[in-house]
Formats: sequence, structure tokens, C-alpha cells
Amino acid sequence: MFEFVNRFFAELASALHIPESQAILFSESATFLFLVIVAIIAYYATRYFIKRTLVVFIKRSANDFDDILLKNKVISRISYFVPSLIISRFVGLTLISFPAAVLVIQKTIDVYVVLVIVMVLSAFISSLYDYYTSLDTSKGKPVKGFAQVLKLIVYVIGGLLILAIFLDKNVGSIILGLGTLSAVLMLVFKDPILGFVGGLQLSLNDMVRLGDWITMPKYNADGDVLEITLTTVKVQNFDKTITTIPTYALVSDSFTNWRGMTESGGRRVKRHITLDMETVKFCTTEMLETFKKFELVKDYIISKEKEIEHFNEVNGFDDTTLVNMRRQTNIGVFRAYLKSYLQNHAWVHQEMSILVRQLQSSERGIPMEIYFFTNIQEWASYEDIQSDVFDHIMAVLPLFGLRVFQNPSGNSIEKAVEGLKLTQKQVQTND
Repeated sequence: MFEFVNRFFAELASALHIPESQAILFSESATFLFLVIVAIIAYYATRYFIKRTLVVFIKRSANDFDDILLKNKVISRISYFVPSLIISRFVGLTLISFPAAVLVIQKTIDVYVVLVIVMVLSAFISSLYDYYTSLDTSKGKPVKGFAQVLKLIVYVIGGLLILAIFLDKNVGSIILGLGTLSAVLMLVFKDPILGFVGGLQLSLNDMVRLGDWITMPKYNADGDVLEITLTTVKVQNFDKTITTIPTYALVSDSFTNWRGMTESGGRRVKRHITLDMETVKFCTTEMLETFKKFELVKDYIISKEKEIEHFNEVNGFDDTTLVNMRRQTNIGVFRAYLKSYLQNHAWVHQEMSILVRQLQSSERGIPMEIYFFTNIQEWASYEDIQSDVFDHIMAVLPLFGLRVFQNPSGNSIEKAVEGLKLTQKQVQTND
């Protein structure tokens, strides 16, 4: 067919009285152009055939993987091979008098084929990633970095093959030649290499998963992990800003992963209030009778009173030696009340630690630490529960004869000064 086309254009050149040297160029160039047109037609015919047959079959199948292949254009990219195969097979029959041009075209086609292979493999890797992430077993497992590494390997191999085609050398000799540039390559690909190593360690050690809440003050990150790639980890902070962290930084630097808290079913509250030391005292009989009216601490007071009475009787202590006797204090009763209050609170996780304890006293008073876990982890509800508990604590403190310690404010100082002036006036009046 191409001989016929070549003869047709040669006769056309002769009829147009084109010189013989130019007639050969005209006829063979026109024949090559005809070959290109045939290749383009074959390409569109192939795409039409795929669309009418293979695509219809894929859409009707129950398998999801072939739909993902179609979405990532793996099938359509395979049709790119058709024009290159046709031109590579018949270019020698169209440019018979120009072997140098045939060689250049063959190299160009070889480069084109390598590029198409790289595109197909890249789309296929993306399809494998999409299919894996659609499975339930992939939830929370960062594999995007591995997909990016595979694509990078494909791109590097494709680049080496293209370089080998242009230089007319095999890939092995090019790789040996690149050995002298290893230091430069290590510098250029430092971040991908560190990212790959970091991603591998994160995955194997199960340090971070997609959706984990992590805190990393060094990078101002405090939120949920959205994406883990070859070089970066994307975190959406609670203020809706996005922070990107180098993947390897999660291995080399410290960070907090709150996954354990999430999986435990509870969220910790660890806060303290500071009590005024001057309000701590032994309980009188009247005070104990009043405290017995508090349902949460009634049984504790009765039980403690029996224990103390027995101890005092055994040791021969009576009311004349108050210092030697064991006696209840208002701060001890208050501590028991708080523990009972938490143990009966609907939003406190009863299967986790509940502590009410004194910390080291200081010039700022007696710190009373309240330690427990809420059974609701959602941030807003957690803060509401925590605030409700401490609202209650502040409100009941005066009922136990206790007072919160706080530094004097300007208003307090002003009242003290006014009181002092009034006292001085009264003294002067009496004089």
C-alpha cells in the first residue's frame, strides 16, 4: 500500500514538473504524512472500539477494580501504543531515501513508547492505591508514601531508558556513570529518601494513622492527620488551619498521639484548686452533724467516726488531750465528698482512675488535685463536663468551712485600706 502511495505522489510530482531531487523528497514526505494520518485514524478507531466494547463491559461488571482502572485512564492510555506501533513498523517503507531521518523517528518513537509505559504504570499504581484505600483493612494505614515511592522508581527508570536511547548506550553503563554523581543525587533526593525511611518506620511501628489526633508544638500542629505522603504529613488543626510536617520529623522529633485516649473510651481531667490554709481545722460535733446531712459523705463520716472512737478508746485518749486524739478535719471530709461526688457522676468513667489528693503546699495555699476521666471524648462536651464539676466544687467549698486561696485584687486592697482608715478614726474618737 505504501509503495502505491509513494508511486502516486511521485507521479504527481512529475505531473507538476517538480525537479527529480525534490520530487523524491516530496513523494516520500507525503507518504510519511499519509502514514501519520493512518496512525491517528487507527488510534481513534481503537479508542472507539474500547469505548463501545471494553468500557461497556467494565461498567456492567460487579468488580470494582476495573472501574478504578477506567477512572485512572489505564485502559485509555494503553491505546496510545497503537500509533507508535504503526509508525515504527512502516516508517522504513515511507522514507526509503532518508535513512538518517528514519533513525531519528525510530528514536523518537522509542522515547514516546517509554513515556507511554511510564504513564500507564503510574496510572496502574494509582489504581492499586485507590483500590486498597477502598478496603476496610486499609483504614488508618498510611500507604500513599509507598505509592509515591513506586511512582518515583518508575519515573527514574523511565528517565534512564530515555537517556540510554538518546546516547545509544545500555542502562547499566549509564547507572555506573551516575555513580560519580551519587553525592549530588543524594542531595537532590534527600527529602524523598528521608520521607520514605520515615514513612516506613511510621507504618511498621504503627506510630501514626490517618485520622489520628496528634500534637507537635515544634510545628504548631494540634489536630487530625489528613494525609501522609512521601515527604509531608498534613494535619488539620482544630482552628481549621492546615499544618504540613516533614514525614521524617515524626520519627526524629517527639510528638503526642492521642489515639490511645480515643481508643480507651475516656478523656482525662487533671486540674487542681488551691485552698486557703487558714480555713483548715478540726471538725466539731456540730460540723459533723451538719456534714452528715450531705448524702454523698454521710456513710463515710459515720464509718470514720466509729474507727476514730475505737482508736481513741484503745489508746486511752479522751477530750482532755485533743492533740493526741484522732479527729476528722473539714478538708479530709471535703476530700471524701469530692471522691464520692465523682464516683456518682453520670459523665465520669467509673472504670478508670479517680483521685482526689493534696499536692505540696506553698505560699499560695494547699493545692487539691482532682484527677478523673470523662466517658465523653468530644471536645465541647468534655469541656462542659469539666467546667460543671469545678463549678460544683467552688460552690460547695463554703459549706465545709473552706475558702479558695487567691491573690488580693485591687478591690480587696482598697477595702482593706478603707477598713484601716475607719479603725483609725474610731480609735481617735475613743481617745
